[in-house]
Amino acid sequence: MKVEVRSIDYIPESERHGKVSNLFFIWFTSNMQITTIVTGALGIVLGLNLTGTLLAIVIGNALGAIFMAYHSAQGPKLGIPQMIQSRAQFGFYGAILPLLLVLMMYLGYFATSAVLGGQALAGWLGMPIDVAIILVSAINALLAIVGYDLIHHYERWAGYLFAIVFVILTVKLLNMLPHHYTPSGHFTWSTFLLAISISATWQITYAPYVADYSRYLPTTTSIRQSFLYTYFGSVIGTVWMMSLGAIAISFAAKAFNANSVSFVANHIGGSLSNIVFPVIILGIIGANVLNLYGVFMSTTTTLNAIKPWNFHVSSRITIVLAAAVLGTSLAIWGQGNFLNNYGNFLLIILYFLVPWTAINLTDFYFVRHGHYDVPSILHVGGQYPLFNFRTLITFFVTIAIEVPFINTTLYEGPLAKLLGGADISWIVGLIVASVLYYALMRPIQRKDSHQSIPEATATD
Repeated sequence: MKVEVRSIDYIPESERHGKVSNLFFIWFTSNMQITTIVTGALGIVLGLNLTGTLLAIVIGNALGAIFMAYHSAQGPKLGIPQMIQSRAQFGFYGAILPLLLVLMMYLGYFATSAVLGGQALAGWLGMPIDVAIILVSAINALLAIVGYDLIHHYERWAGYLFAIVFVILTVKLLNMLPHHYTPSGHFTWSTFLLAISISATWQITYAPYVADYSRYLPTTTSIRQSFLYTYFGSVIGTVWMMSLGAIAISFAAKAFNANSVSFVANHIGGSLSNIVFPVIILGIIGANVLNLYGVFMSTTTTLNAIKPWNFHVSSRITIVLAAAVLGTSLAIWGQGNFLNNYGNFLLIILYFLVPWTAINLTDFYFVRHGHYDVPSILHVGGQYPLFNFRTLITFFVTIAIEVPFINTTLYEGPLAKLLGGADISWIVGLIVASVLYYALMRPIQRKDSHQSIPEATATD
């Protein structure tokens, strides 16, 4: 399989390929992994009971996935990566702001997942965890360098394997439930809403990834198909794994917090632990390659705005390896107090991504109705401004309005206190950003909203 030669440039119709059904496996498989299981445990960590946690997992994922799945249709329609589309909303240079925020998110997710991947490999083969983290990251780097087609093939075949293994683990866990479960925690609306926010965060933070993995599909791919395959793949995989995490930590919180990978493999897997360990490793690889691929896409988009150049295979290798080294270093450095740090990281990223996804979707579906001038997105001097101050105002005003509703261990806003600690900032942010952006942009809608999408020349 050849190394992918395209990066941020437009994918012409002659190179379009693949089935829309493959989107299901991308998002199903990438969620069938230990990081998702750990995230599902956070509701119990916050003090919520098991029933409330499971209900919050279902509601949060069902709502959050709506927004990430609607990004999926942008890939076939525009034929360019997800984050470079922000130039049409934020401006050619203004888009660097969300790109830098997303880069931090990619690296944060890569580091946290690398820790769990290292735990799995170390627990399986008995090697030092730092060495194990490096080895798992090296495999991720290889997949990200080869690129799009290899990632799709990996996620598809790994998805079949994961479904079989996790069906077995789920049956074993449910059989253990009557014998080992001791009720703990209690239901409060504030904690319940916070748990919903965590699950919704998981889905919304996928929004910057989505079009990257649908942009090679034919332009005739319908919005409905793209949405449904993406939505159900992500929701089914995530709800399943998060529910396992919530149930597992209810059995033995100390053992789960100490090493969630070993707990799942040894306590639940039992005699199958030698199979569970490599499956966990493969799951981490399937999720983390998306983070590394996203780093490459966002980095090339940012560098291209600062100084246009052609990104060849050598550039791809250099950027991916540099990102892998940085992410691996963060993973080795930040292994301690994992669950608490991870929960805070998820929520902090959410406050910045909510206005971005609301702006992007409002622009695509309600302002421009999917009509963009792709060459103007790819090259400076086109019909889109260098900075779109209406968008930037929307972005910062939304974040400012979110702040009073924030509830993390680092800061609790006054309105969150009035709500008993509930964090509904993501709901407020989605509404404010969508309404404000539409109000500011609709009256000055540019002529490009009525243009067809021309083919852009390759930059690689």
